[in-house]
Amino acid sequence: MQNQRVLVTGGAGFIGSNLANHLAVDNDVVAVDDLYLGTPENLTDAVEFVEGSVLDDDLPTDVDVVFHLAALSSYAMHEENPRRGARVNVEGFVNTVDQARQDGCDTVVYASTSSIYGSRTEPSPESMAVEARTGYEASKLARERYAEYFHNHYELSLAGMRFFSVYQGFGGAEEHKGRYANTVAQFAHKIANGERPELFGDGSQTRDFTHVDDIVRGLELAADHRLQGTYNLGTGESYDFNEMVAMINEVLGTDVEPEYVENPLDVYVHDTMADASKMREETGWEPTIGFEEGVRRVCEPYLGD
Repeated sequence: MQNQRVLVTGGAGFIGSNLANHLAVDNDVVAVDDLYLGTPENLTDAVEFVEGSVLDDDLPTDVDVVFHLAALSSYAMHEENPRRGARVNVEGFVNTVDQARQDGCDTVVYASTSSIYGSRTEPSPESMAVEARTGYEASKLARERYAEYFHNHYELSLAGMRFFSVYQGFGGAEEHKGRYANTVAQFAHKIANGERPELFGDGSQTRDFTHVDDIVRGLELAADHRLQGTYNLGTGESYDFNEMVAMINEVLGTDVEPEYVENPLDVYVHDTMADASKMREETGWEPTIGFEEGVRRVCEPYLGD
């Protein structure tokens, strides 16, 4: 993508800031964020930052492409205030896309979630049945249905990207997320500081950990190809939490044992794995950062000179 005017909502957050900074090298990028979790410190000087909400009436949507990443982005955030979650995740999506439509923008790439597949040890294709078990998942499914409406009624191109366990580490742009950061980032930080990470159950749950750099490339490709519909962004490989802790210990040269605790969550996805063949076939996207390399990158800031 080059010489485009781009809006990134949630642009000061974890994924949004990585995307905005990457695109700002060759494009005119404006990032909108209400600073619920994001921080302008994540952004380079090349990105124009606007503090605002996706519920505002005067969003800077006079652009070529909208990347809509703003959301209450976890089960816990959404359950703290389900009505606010619905307003931000659903109404905020409709509000942003409709303003973009009125301003002549016909290309939108937005964040959905892989949580709607439930717990699966086999790769999950986009064609399989999905279900809303939480308010968060319901809000992301609502986005996908509203995206169908905007496409069918107004002929916009809207690509819903179902992310699989995106991480970067506290040395990147995740630190501001705190307890909402990916487990890789949280566990590495704890182990590096001699603290035992807490694992739910016996630590056998698995995740398709996908590095944010690969996610950013996927988002850019989705816009370049003006994709329509839903697409998985994941590596197609899964690691359990015990393996993750062992890998972190190995890189850091530590021997910190995890603490196993009872799972406190009523709804919990035990296993995830992506089938990203649709994305690969339509854009050529491939994940380039394997989990071992990703863990090394997460741990690197703690290693010193």
